[in-house]
Amino acid sequence: MNYLEYKKAILIDKRTYCQYYFSLLKKKHIILFTFIAQNDYNLIYIKLCLFILSISLYFVINALFYTDKTMHKVYQSKGKYDFIFQLPKIIYSSFITFIVNTIIKTFALSEKNIIYLKQFKDKKKINLNIKEVLKCLEIKFNIFFIVGFIFLYLFWYYISVFCSVYVNTQIILIKNTILSFGVSLLYPFILYLIPGIFRFPSLKSRNSPCIYNFSKIISLL
Repeated sequence: MNYLEYKKAILIDKRTYCQYYFSLLKKKHIILFTFIAQNDYNLIYIKLCLFILSISLYFVINALFYTDKTMHKVYQSKGKYDFIFQLPKIIYSSFITFIVNTIIKTFALSEKNIIYLKQFKDKKKINLNIKEVLKCLEIKFNIFFIVGFIFLYLFWYYISVFCSVYVNTQIILIKNTILSFGVSLLYPFILYLIPGIFRFPSLKSRNSPCIYNFSKIISLL
């Protein structure tokens, strides 16, 4: 129902603000999406692979932010963790990982394909389209697993080399990764309070399609 057209949403969507808010969290929050959300037309195996790939991304992207300046700062502080100095890197890495994960999800998940089929009420039309959808999903899943395993291998290799060369930065890298992941767990609870603020007044007024569409755009972030 989150993707309904405005006129249909006015007639069909009778959820409360809290129900809508929780539906967004189950789709966008990585823990809720992977382990809590059910019947969302996505395979649990794909979601688990996405979760593992996401954790790997946090490690790699945090490692990529270690420049000569960062290494010099670690040397000057004698390996002590400087949270203020590391904070911009934590935020940047969290933001970049979020963008990459969003792109990967677009190509890996099956939800939109199944919803596309559910739009047809005629069984003949469903039968005509189901083969194409199955072929599309098969191609998507094969590409996802092949590319995913290649990236996981490259990530493992890069992190192994990085930690072997920069032994004194291992603890700092782990701390940055945990904090970046923590940021990704917290911001959805705040960000997805916003779409409902615009969505529900627009549905009540029955004459505010622009505000409704704006809420849909925010919910896609």
